Amino acid sequence: MAKQTNTPEAEKKEFTFVFTKINYIIMLVGIVLLALGYLLLCGGGSDDPNVFNMEMFNTRRLYVSPILIVLGFVAEIVAIMYKGKEKE
Repeated sequence: MAKQTNTPEAEKKEFTFVFTKINYIIMLVGIVLLALGYLLLCGGGSDDPNVFNMEMFNTRRLYVSPILIVLGFVAEIVAIMYKGKEKE
């Protein structure tokens, strides 16, 4: 039979969360950036398929929206990878 040792370190198991408060804040910022980027990306179509609408090639859809989406994904990666200062 295996011998069990009852040491104070083995009995003292403390529950801790994987993420801290700052991780959740960064995740929320990333989700907001992603949602805003996707909202800015939509629209610009035409009701008549025979009419070409140049509105789909404006600055908002070609530059601003993709930048916000990329920043949102970067914020999500940072939120997952970030490890705060450890308390002693």
